[in-house]
Amino acid sequence: MQVGDIETRAFGGEHLDGAVRLSREAGWPHRLQDWQVVLDISKGVVALDETGKVVGTTLMTPYGDDCATINMVIVDARMRGRGVGRRLMDEALGLGGARPLRLIATADGLPLYEKLGFRETGRLFQHQGVVGHVPYPAHVEAATAADLAEITAIDRDAFGADRSSLISKLAEIGEFAVIRRDGRITGFACIRAFGRGEVIGPVAATTIEDAKALVAHFMSGRTGAFLRLDTGNAALVSWLSEHSLAHVGGGVAMARPAPTRARISTFTTFALANQALG
Repeated sequence: MQVGDIETRAFGGEHLDGAVRLSREAGWPHRLQDWQVVLDISKGVVALDETGKVVGTTLMTPYGDDCATINMVIVDARMRGRGVGRRLMDEALGLGGARPLRLIATADGLPLYEKLGFRETGRLFQHQGVVGHVPYPAHVEAATAADLAEITAIDRDAFGADRSSLISKLAEIGEFAVIRRDGRITGFACIRAFGRGEVIGPVAATTIEDAKALVAHFMSGRTGAFLRLDTGNAALVSWLSEHSLAHVGGGVAMARPAPTRARISTFTTFALANQALG
């Protein structure tokens, strides 16, 4: 499909190098491997200029039929104002089909997303930094492969969608920790390589104290390492700032359609997998 001298195509592995270039120009920390992780569980669209250069990207990550996230939306600075972002979003919305959609908006993208029917549902806070000394929480333990089914069920309850594809991918590339009481998992967290270092998330638990313990489990063994965590929980924001992970930015959580009522769940998502994946 042509938009002036811009062509849009399905996002494939051959476009990853161009996507990495775009994200670096935008100041994002994503490595080739980080793009590949999202692409592995997503469908997407790229915009190409007349030379075949990637000048725009967007991905749609489906979580079964429950919902999808729209993510990795970038337009080359020299192409802005030409309708490229709108074209990419229109095609991403088509890929999402009838699913409810979620995304994290930057200030630049917010006006477009509002025009497309997305509405604010909360705020997201990005924390990162070099880890100082954090005491080891004795009641947190490494997860095993046998725990993945229960972790997936907890994540479904907390997030409100079946993210088994995401949890399986994270199990391949990262590590999980859990809190177990009376033989049942009452909270979990994941850590994986990302950007400049590692990212902690998702984190799901029933209490803020368990969420802090799960995060501390990974921090305690990484003194001097660079970690990142994305959260919308105010209590966790304060705790992270006190433990070497400074607030450095964030975004606006949005949904289409907007939720009409609060969802009842046993578990709470205290940290996202990252801004792209929710």
